[in-house]
Amino acid sequence: MAVTDLGDRVAARAATRPRHFWTIPRRDALVGYLLISPQLAGSALFVLLPLGLVVYYSLQEWNVLAGTFEFVGGENYAKLLADPNMGQVLTSTALFSVGLVVLNLALALTLAVLLDQRLRGTTFFRTLFFSPVLVSLVAWTIVWQFLLQQDGGINGLLGAAGVDGPNWLRGETTALLSVVVVQVVKNVGLNMVLFLAALQGVPRQLYEAAQLDGAGAWTRFLRITVPLISPTILLTSIITVVGSLQVFAQIAVLTQGGPGMSTTVLVYYLYQQAFQFRHLGYGATLSVLLFLIVAALTLLQWRLRRKWVFHES
Repeated sequence: MAVTDLGDRVAARAATRPRHFWTIPRRDALVGYLLISPQLAGSALFVLLPLGLVVYYSLQEWNVLAGTFEFVGGENYAKLLADPNMGQVLTSTALFSVGLVVLNLALALTLAVLLDQRLRGTTFFRTLFFSPVLVSLVAWTIVWQFLLQQDGGINGLLGAAGVDGPNWLRGETTALLSVVVVQVVKNVGLNMVLFLAALQGVPRQLYEAAQLDGAGAWTRFLRITVPLISPTILLTSIITVVGSLQVFAQIAVLTQGGPGMSTTVLVYYLYQQAFQFRHLGYGATLSVLLFLIVAALTLLQWRLRRKWVFHES
């Protein structure tokens, strides 16, 4: 009984003792919030605030030269729906993005598979294909501008082989293709490195077992390689799609949106409206449209991952 009474007194004293506010869980939570606060502040200041301002400016008519700033409501969005150039702009954007994504991912995966072999010289070729990623974008584009001119290096090589090359940057059928190729060669090394890292994580025992069962190289690639690196394929596809919708410098240097509007993608059209024609409110409206397209495509890829990404349910 004495032991029971002593335990009751201790429990009663502990119940009446004031509880401290800064408990261990709360201190741990505070440390966690303090550690992520710089990232949260940066996201709020440089992502959420500019996005909110773009939506706000899209509801205004802002004439910098006249110094006027007038609320117009949905007039800019009505102008967007009635814009006769929007069909061509969206078509050029879609063609550019599809061509860039397909060529980039296919070439990057092919190079990664080839350079994943245990052969001499693979380190040199890995460095060679990745090196354009480190080159300044504007410098890279200017060099290709000289190469793709009528009397440039590309046509010089074709002429040596007896082929009369076109004016790559002035033909409606070749200008868009030229910009796509320039961008693919510039950034294919980044996706190649990501695929290489994923391929090196695939267990070699799976290939050996499949080969003993009589599976050919193509079957091993489709049944083993692609499923096991599918998370990396998802990552690279999202990065490449978003990047393809934000390409500006290459078009500004190489074609300036021409000939006609064959290479006027949405980002360049936004630049023209906002900074060349001084329609800042309409430019902000185009920015909202671009954001919605990027968000929709990213969400679509994320939702479809369950159908083909390995270990996703």
